[in-house]
Amino acid sequence: MAAGRLDGRGILITRPARQAAGLAEVIASIGGVPLIFPAIVILPPADRQELDRVQQELATYDFAVFVSGNAVEYGIADAKSWPKTLRVFAPGMGTASALVALGLPDVRTPTSSMDSEGLLALPELNDVAGKRGVIFRGRGGRELIARTLAARGADIDVVECYVRARPEASAAGLAEALKAGRVDATTFTSREGADNLWSMLDAAARADFASLPCFVPHARIAERAHSLGIADVVVTSSSDAGLIASLLGYFNRRENG
Repeated sequence: MAAGRLDGRGILITRPARQAAGLAEVIASIGGVPLIFPAIVILPPADRQELDRVQQELATYDFAVFVSGNAVEYGIADAKSWPKTLRVFAPGMGTASALVALGLPDVRTPTSSMDSEGLLALPELNDVAGKRGVIFRGRGGRELIARTLAARGADIDVVECYVRARPEASAAGLAEALKAGRVDATTFTSREGADNLWSMLDAAARADFASLPCFVPHARIAERAHSLGIADVVVTSSSDAGLIASLLGYFNRRENG
């Protein structure tokens, strides 16, 4: 395999379908074979009352936190009407890129670790006493950001603007691809996605799956992958560029021994 190429390597992409296309294009452009099997389906909330209220009152907030690209997609109704004084925060570059794509360029991201802990280390989010903030996240998301900001004296609203669900699709095609050796590596972007996919596979497919290298953007997801029996887990940076660099480095090392 040439340096900077993934020639013929089958890379399983498990992120939600609408978020998989960009990564699949990059993998294909460097010779890889992207296999898309969403392990999570993203749905709008059944009750939009709180989301609608917050969207109408955005000008009353001092800062907003979007925890994921899904939060951006489902939490912003009209980016053109976003208040210019409302500061925006994101825990990683993928989420920040989604915000910038909608026309919100001044997005604050962590300078240390690209996660909730890194976000909370920003000076702007340490001095929040008396300020009003809103957090856009999915149902059942981590409480760390909201709990910490409230403890620092901020008045925090949490809006669950989307729901993560397990796909209803059959995993038979994926099991066949695993059995045939067409998958060389897999990627996960959440612990829930790992759990969903694992529960959809039978024992034989799980054994095939566990033998593959698994690429994840955070140590928490790596821990979950290890708990499922996947031994070879690589923690990458949170961006697609970081994932691609890790994939290239991994397979080049294997190729060159």
